[in-house]
Amino acid sequence: MASLTSNPMEDIENMEDEFMEENSGHRRSRSNPGPEQTRPQPPRSLDFPSATSSISLTTPSSPGVVLGKTTKLENMKNWTISTYKCSRQSLYEKMGKTSKTVDPELEDQIDTLRNTQKKYSEILRLARALSSHFFNLVQTQNSLGECFSDLAHKSPELQQEFLYNAEAQRNLTKNGQHLLASLNFFVSSVNTIVNKTMEDSLLTVKQYETARVEYDAYRTDLEFYAAAKETEANQMKLSETQVSFNNKKAEFEKLRSDVQIKLKFLDENRVSKVKVMSKQLLLFHTAVSAYYISQATRWLWRSLSSSLLAR
Repeated sequence: MASLTSNPMEDIENMEDEFMEENSGHRRSRSNPGPEQTRPQPPRSLDFPSATSSISLTTPSSPGVVLGKTTKLENMKNWTISTYKCSRQSLYEKMGKTSKTVDPELEDQIDTLRNTQKKYSEILRLARALSSHFFNLVQTQNSLGECFSDLAHKSPELQQEFLYNAEAQRNLTKNGQHLLASLNFFVSSVNTIVNKTMEDSLLTVKQYETARVEYDAYRTDLEFYAAAKETEANQMKLSETQVSFNNKKAEFEKLRSDVQIKLKFLDENRVSKVKVMSKQLLLFHTAVSAYYISQATRWLWRSLSSSLLAR
């Protein structure tokens, strides 16, 4: 073990000598050399001049790669700062510690559109459920009719009754397929209104709301640095924030104009949309009525025929 006053370099050399001797089967330290033992000498090797090269093994980075990395880092930095500002602005708005830009008329129109989409989405959900259940019903009626028809040939004593029921199930299946086609067409039309027409406008609304939060976040920072003590650092921050604020303001005003245009377009096409929806509802009502009236008529006719035959 090395002492505290020994030379570290000498200790390292001692450790290396001991390690080499242990590997060769002989343990000998500098402090106790012991008898020397002869070792076989390896054959003398030929001396060749060492090969050298002036080519660098490292790949030099091109200016474009360095510029690309710098741009990515700068974009990541800007994104992180913007995300932090927006998160802080949203939190302060919920806590009531800061103000936000509000357009009452536009907000009312957006709320109306969202409520309308919510109601139409519920209609779409229920219509899809009805279509799915009715499809299973039609398939079951078709299978039941085939079963009745098969039993009519195997049970001569009940052949007439089985044939009546087989025919009734076939008629139910046929009329059910017509109603199912009308249901699917109704679902497709409502889906277009909900997930294309309204969703396109609401997507622009979401972008507008995000831009509004960013605008208010930079507006809050601008007001803070404008009221802060006039130092060189604060003046530099004020200048940078002013530039960012102007960019966010332009983006916010553009998206607000886009939302207003789309909402106005929806309002102008409201009459056309009402006509389309009125037609779809009328077709849906006609299909449902025809399905049940047809079944009721057939059952009534069958009952009257049976009564007349019984007499």
